[in-house]
Amino acid sequence: MRPSGDERNPLKRAIRSASGLLFLAISLFSVPTFAQSKLGFVSLDRILRDAAPAQRAQKRIEAEFAKRDQELVRISEQLKKMQDGLEKNAVTMTETERTRRQREFTDLNRDFERKQREFREDLSTRRNEELSAIVERANRTIRQIAEAESFDVIFQNDQVVWASPRIDLTDRVIKTLEDSSTAN
Repeated sequence: MRPSGDERNPLKRAIRSASGLLFLAISLFSVPTFAQSKLGFVSLDRILRDAAPAQRAQKRIEAEFAKRDQELVRISEQLKKMQDGLEKNAVTMTETERTRRQREFTDLNRDFERKQREFREDLSTRRNEELSAIVERANRTIRQIAEAESFDVIFQNDQVVWASPRIDLTDRVIKTLEDSSTAN
């Protein structure tokens, strides 16, 4: 089993360990104070999946990259036809013709792989840009809710095993994001 990205990142491991120790210390040494604290939980994963701004961003990205995706599909189909033609007619072709077609296939395949790699990199960069803007807006919204309603702690961690629906603020953050995006 491969470790997740968080398990391979020493900074994230250290932060997780430190936050776990802080949580343990708070719970052991200040049980009465901690029991009176107002806690909240937000699922960033759900926000990035369900919030209207995230869905609009996904549609913008899909539209932006649709033409390049279609080109890659077209080249892939062309490569398949070339390969089938080479396999089917290899016996009847002259050595010169077979070499020329194999070179054409290799050149097109190399171009396809380069375009595919560039597509993935550009798509990843673009998605990260859009999602980081949404995360920033969500964090501002979370802070506003926390300050307005006097929350002591709001957890935002996709690794939470279980959170009470009573403290889950995700729906409220999504609604506020949607309301603020229609106002803009």
